[in-house]
Amino acid sequence: MTVTTRRRFVAGALAVTTTPVLTRAARAQTAVKIGTAVLGDYAMAGPVIVALERGFFKSEGLAAEFVPFRGGPDLLKAVMVGECLVGITGSTDILVFREAGSPIKMIATHTEGNHFTLNVAQDVQRVGDLKGKAIGVTRVGATTWVFARMLAKKEGWDPDKDVQVVGLGGLDAQLAAMARKEITAYVWGDGGAVTELQGKSKVLLRLDSVTPKWISQIQYASEDAIVKQTDAIRKSQRALFRALKLMRENPRDAAELVSKKLGWTPEAVLGAHKISGPLLPVDGQINAEALVAMQETLLEHGLIKKKLPLADHYTREFTPVRV
Repeated sequence: MTVTTRRRFVAGALAVTTTPVLTRAARAQTAVKIGTAVLGDYAMAGPVIVALERGFFKSEGLAAEFVPFRGGPDLLKAVMVGECLVGITGSTDILVFREAGSPIKMIATHTEGNHFTLNVAQDVQRVGDLKGKAIGVTRVGATTWVFARMLAKKEGWDPDKDVQVVGLGGLDAQLAAMARKEITAYVWGDGGAVTELQGKSKVLLRLDSVTPKWISQIQYASEDAIVKQTDAIRKSQRALFRALKLMRENPRDAAELVSKKLGWTPEAVLGAHKISGPLLPVDGQINAEALVAMQETLLEHGLIKKKLPLADHYTREFTPVRV
């Protein structure tokens, strides 16, 4: 006859109870989706990729999914209907979308300064070489269009006469036009590092020289989510800013993680890091003076028509982010 000792009984009881406890813990994870306006931008998508790959969302109790979109308007729709909890996009979206009546608010700075780049043909040595030439942008009225016109004005040129600013669409269209010598330059994000490595163009300058007060990219959420999902937003931000910290401190480690998802080589990611790395934020605090400058710029170029109160565009409830 087998004698059940107290030690065996306790061990058996632990074996029986441990599994349900772990299952309940797994079930306690909150499902969230983090969206970006595009995929092919290191500063925008990199932190989400790193946070996922390093388990930073999971350690915050979140079952996170990364959803890249094909532009800011598509991302906005997903945030508005609750499909995405946090949206990461170009900063001017908050001004444009709020004017259109979208109840969203900026919750943190995602990329400081202006990480957009002026990418030029190999034979271009300085900005002055672009006078009388064509500069490609995504579309007329886009932020890239504004930057091209601001660049022309900084050089003392008439942006309607001394240069031709052409709306062409995505990066493939820009590169095809450059190969045909239809344009001599184009405005893009830090992805210009990739085409520079490929010998298709070269990064002449970062455009914060044109916009000294600017915020390149932001994190935002719907007003409804800010009220009802406050804790999930805070946890998402902690994960993202842990990733930003890793990207700042260990760019080579981050490059290995990000390159696989973006389809870039690690060397290209490191090239993008040289552009955007100095602008990666520490705690996401919001520079209200930069927002004022951005609003004035968009008003000047007719991209927004009304000067709405800027305090309605953002909340400081989630910053500074502590990691």
